[in-house]
Amino acid sequence: MSKKFYVIWKGAKTGVFSTWAEVQNHTQGRSDAQFMGFPSKSEAESAFASTYTKALMKRSLANKSDASSKVKVTNSTSAKKSSTGNSNNVSAHGESNPTAEIQIYCDGACSPNPGKSGTGIAIYQQGKIAALYYGLFQANGTNNTAELNGLLYSFKLAKKYLTDVDQVQILSDSKYSIDCITKWAKGWQAKGWTRGKGEEIKNLDLIKACFTLYQEIKKHVIISHVKGHANIEGNELSDRMAVLARLQKQETLIKYQGELDIKAILAMESG
Repeated sequence: MSKKFYVIWKGAKTGVFSTWAEVQNHTQGRSDAQFMGFPSKSEAESAFASTYTKALMKRSLANKSDASSKVKVTNSTSAKKSSTGNSNNVSAHGESNPTAEIQIYCDGACSPNPGKSGTGIAIYQQGKIAALYYGLFQANGTNNTAELNGLLYSFKLAKKYLTDVDQVQILSDSKYSIDCITKWAKGWQAKGWTRGKGEEIKNLDLIKACFTLYQEIKKHVIISHVKGHANIEGNELSDRMAVLARLQKQETLIKYQGELDIKAILAMESG
């Protein structure tokens, strides 16, 4: 494995580091962490002298260029793989796409935590950005309520799309919200919506709403966990929308009316 170098722009300590263990030590548990890996020390030092947003945009553009150059090579085999149900192509926005025509990324932002929170959603159709949504502002929210709101409204959007497509993929960087719905909710429900011995479940109303809708559509929905702040375009765009909702105190979820200029949107404030 080739040597990698890492830049931390936001963390307990910032700078250029040579091991992943150092990155984890300085960023673990921080929702505002900003970091990225590079193949050489010179590239890492150059990136650290600039900003995380600029590095993210540069990599996003490079990934798109790489994806475009591979289209001719992969196109001849993709149909064959799809027909056997084994297609697992990498989309232009950097995430595994297991045959789902619609992908919905959701994210939450809160500052401080607890504090003012908002939720953002990015929708891709056939690997291309199709729409952005932001809103669900809470004056006294948390990271977890913002993430659960993202999952709930992603389910609502998925249900609408499923009238026209067979499958929708929902992607979130919140392991907590995903596990609440796909792992823990069934057991909590069986125990009368407690953890056992009457122990209270936090964010229960949101979890119940998510679980009810999930039960309706789960046969046609793929739920995937993605790393946050890891240069996954859809995740980054939903992050910018979540911050926008928080800054504008947008209570209802509304469609972003600006131009879907990825470079410009990535330059917006991140969470």
